[in-house]
Amino acid sequence: MLTEARIDKWLWAARIYKTRTLATDACKNGRITLGGALVKPSRTVKAGDVVTVRKAPITYSFRVLSPIEKRVGARLLPKILENITPPEQYELLEMSRISGFVDRARGTGRPTKKDRRALDDFAETPVFLDGDFDFDLDD
Repeated sequence: MLTEARIDKWLWAARIYKTRTLATDACKNGRITLGGALVKPSRTVKAGDVVTVRKAPITYSFRVLSPIEKRVGARLLPKILENITPPEQYELLEMSRISGFVDRARGTGRPTKKDRRALDDFAETPVFLDGDFDFDLDD
């Protein structure tokens, strides 16, 4: 068993990225940190290291349990890594899914009629009729 592995190979083997090229590009573009420091694709990881991966809109954190360079089946992942991502990050992911139409990606074109109506409904402020709510503004 290996004691060290290249981080780009480990990210691919641990199924965090679909291809090794994507893992290498993520390292080059500053989306991967190891212990808080940006890493190059050739950096090695050891058991116990904490790898942080920024995939918009959240930041995942993984603890390396076993450094591997060959891809394994999904059932073996609990032996390879431990997901230590804080729950707040998953809440951000859920919020972005709910309001996904608000932040449109650049270059995706104009919103469709359905998107525009959903955006209008989302942005519309609620109108309270007289007598529906009792507010005491003096307090």
